[in-house]
Amino acid sequence: MIKDVNKIVLAYSGGLDTSVILKWLQQEYGCEVVTFTADLGQKEEIEPARSKAKSAGVKEIFIEDLREEFVRDYVFPMFRANAIYEGEYLLGTSIARPLIAKRLVEIAHETGSNTISHGATGKGNDQVRFELGAYAINPEIKVIAPWREWDLLSREKLLKYAENNNIPVEMKHKSGGSPYSMDANLLHISYEGRHLEDPKNTPEESMWRWSVSPKDAPDDSEEITIGFKSGDPISLNGSNKSPHEVLELLNNIGGKHGIGRLDLVENRYVGMKARGCYETPGGTILLKAHRAIESLTLDREVAHLKDEMMPRYASLIYNGYWWSPERVAMQTLIDHTQLNVNGWVKLSFYKGNITILGRDSDSSLFDPEIATFEDDDGAFDHQDAAGFIKLNALRLRIANKKIKL
Repeated sequence: MIKDVNKIVLAYSGGLDTSVILKWLQQEYGCEVVTFTADLGQKEEIEPARSKAKSAGVKEIFIEDLREEFVRDYVFPMFRANAIYEGEYLLGTSIARPLIAKRLVEIAHETGSNTISHGATGKGNDQVRFELGAYAINPEIKVIAPWREWDLLSREKLLKYAENNNIPVEMKHKSGGSPYSMDANLLHISYEGRHLEDPKNTPEESMWRWSVSPKDAPDDSEEITIGFKSGDPISLNGSNKSPHEVLELLNNIGGKHGIGRLDLVENRYVGMKARGCYETPGGTILLKAHRAIESLTLDREVAHLKDEMMPRYASLIYNGYWWSPERVAMQTLIDHTQLNVNGWVKLSFYKGNITILGRDSDSSLFDPEIATFEDDDGAFDHQDAAGFIKLNALRLRIANKKIKL
């Protein structure tokens, strides 16, 4: 157990894990617990967390709408980098942890607490993400991670503890047993546990919450236009929107057309492989659109440099290093590349598919006079290509003479 704890700020959702943790902290540490619930756009009622915390004897309850800050200061900077982990994962859970960690530490300071607590398990990535973020902001903060201290090491044991301590639990699975382990925010919703723990099992259709199956999506396609400024989406169909409004609307459109489902076996930072399912409809659309507008506005070598950096950048976020100096340095370069990423992209959605219909920008580097297949009036001298090819072939020709492959 952590020593010299005067007050604890708990990241609290009101769900199974954190409801049990709240009671456990009160019993084991015998001190006041402050609850913090972040509204990150998880599409569920936040206020019930207040009544649950009150009924558990909590006196200081923080419930905050962080949707705009989350999308503006975390999601959008990440999408400027086109970040994808292991080729598929859009980092929906990972990118929310730095903001939650920041507010936990800030609330601890505001309430005179020297300790924070979270509900991440000892097998997962989130414990690393929360704690790296907290220590980066306040090196002296104490952290209680109940999953590393108690013996309630399964969701079935959590349910039994809740029953024994009269803790109300919703979200039980209709077939009995523990519910899926889920995490949701404006960028995504994730599912782990139950039969997903065997990678050969197909996800239940009833599990998915944000999207229809592509085969059940509308038979008619839908088109939208996304406007960009400095790499960030600022409008939909010509109407200016705030960051969180953009993502929320894209989620609704994408979900309706069966866009953004992912079933992934990923490599966790702690060393194991884990299987998770994700719904990221708005993020899937945004990534496609952002790459389309970049294709017009970024210099070739800058675009390729970004693509080379992206896997490292994505790993930093996945592993919990949002507040690290290397991520900040990379972000500075990435943001500089986005200064002229302005314009619009038109897209079509149909049964799980996204099609780019067109794009335009006042900052476009596309020159139709040079790119044309018709007569370019001398804008491009075809004879220049011969020397270009010979120079680039020089090392290959020398190698052929000296070394027989």
